[in-house]
Amino acid sequence: MSKEQTRPSESLVQELLTERRELKVAVERLKIELADVQANSGGGPSDSRVKELQDEIERLRYQLASSRAEATQLREERDELRAGIERALKQITAGEEE
Repeated sequence: MSKEQTRPSESLVQELLTERRELKVAVERLKIELADVQANSGGGPSDSRVKELQDEIERLRYQLASSRAEATQLREERDELRAGIERALKQITAGEEE
């Protein structure tokens, strides 16, 4: 199988993995920011910014989970396609040998 045949699916998987890493970083930054806001407001969630940060963290967690699931699904599809191509190539080469 040539490299050109594998590039689109691998490229997409790499993009999703990059997005996943970025989302993880964003979640950690927001956790730190949330902790700072809570510390500066006496530890209570009375500050409206705390609620915004909690909502944003939850949104990013959901987006991260979705990206993970999509990356897993794309890997599985890529593997199935590779297996199908390999089977087809074996059948073609077996037919040529006859």
